[in-house]
Amino acid sequence: MVVEPAAQETVEQTAGQAEGDNILMSGEEVAATPFRPEELGLATRNHGMPLEALRYDVTPPGLHYLLIHFDVPDVDAETWRLEVAGAVGRPISLSLRDLRTMPSASRAVTLECAGNGRALVEPRAVSQPWGLEAVGTAVWTGVPLRDVLAQAVPVGGAVEVVFAGMDRGIDGGLEQNYARSLSIEDAMHEDVLLAWNMNGAPLPPQHGFPLRLVVPGWYGMASVKWLRSITVVDAPFLGDQMTRAYRFRSEEEEPGTPVTRFYPRSLMEPPGIPEFLTRERFVSPGPCTLRGRAWSGWGPISRVDVSVDGGRTWADAELGGARGPASWRAWSFGWDAAPGAYELCCRATDESGNTQPLEAPWNLGGYANNAVQRVPVTVREPLQG
Repeated sequence: MVVEPAAQETVEQTAGQAEGDNILMSGEEVAATPFRPEELGLATRNHGMPLEALRYDVTPPGLHYLLIHFDVPDVDAETWRLEVAGAVGRPISLSLRDLRTMPSASRAVTLECAGNGRALVEPRAVSQPWGLEAVGTAVWTGVPLRDVLAQAVPVGGAVEVVFAGMDRGIDGGLEQNYARSLSIEDAMHEDVLLAWNMNGAPLPPQHGFPLRLVVPGWYGMASVKWLRSITVVDAPFLGDQMTRAYRFRSEEEEPGTPVTRFYPRSLMEPPGIPEFLTRERFVSPGPCTLRGRAWSGWGPISRVDVSVDGGRTWADAELGGARGPASWRAWSFGWDAAPGAYELCCRATDESGNTQPLEAPWNLGGYANNAVQRVPVTVREPLQG
């Protein structure tokens, strides 16, 4: 399938409630450069993955991208419980120990923030100013969500499952706990996990301890951290993070369409050495192997192309392996680097026929900007010193 990129006090809150004034995380305010102090504050609080970490099949936890909407909750794992209720035949309350006694699974999953690339478009949404680093791949271990839902027995007519985190704050003028929903069909997919481990160790506090949702193939907003409740509902959930945030729209008045699975993207491990401020790369003349990773939420990666002339001409890269169907895929490309100035680009295509564009369609929230990466490189003999 070729795809085109196209808002809660409680679960019962509706979209008819006042949204309040636009604030930074609303995704509905746009600005031109320079960056505002509030944006820089978000940039220091959250962090991306240094692109040289693309060398790792599995991203070390300290290098994995991180976005925290509100505060990291203070959680006592001994008293914490997950409440599963709503339109179910058997409401249940589970401790972390209860969950760990259930059959578990481990999956290598690439997660990417929906705002990755936001800072590279103009006018940009005033929010977390991501470059291209809001991505990472981890091995998540936990219990399949559908096994927990099966214990609770969703009733006929259930249409969505709502996941509420313990993190609380104000967004879009509304005080809320971060909450998102999935359709009952998406929630019952075998690969969706309630994870308690990341890369073989308990979840770090910043990554959702003691329990988080992991939804393979979807932008990171769907993978709710610090879970406190799962509520099965018989009508669409109209919470703030579903109806106002994370929607493709070009005008504030538009209802927009939801942000869901991530679009194909390829990123290059930076070659050579960097200049400190600009991060421009310097490469020595001669054979140079360019490497990177590619991923898509719409199907496995089938091709990666590389350009050394700013996208005027393209050549096939060699595809490597992936840790699993929901994990990024390695690629490499041999380049005979001659002295001069270059702009290196890479683009990915998935098995559904979706290809990265040279320029992505603009939207008000700055979501899903998967335009091809451009890496300025100067090839010259190494300087002494």
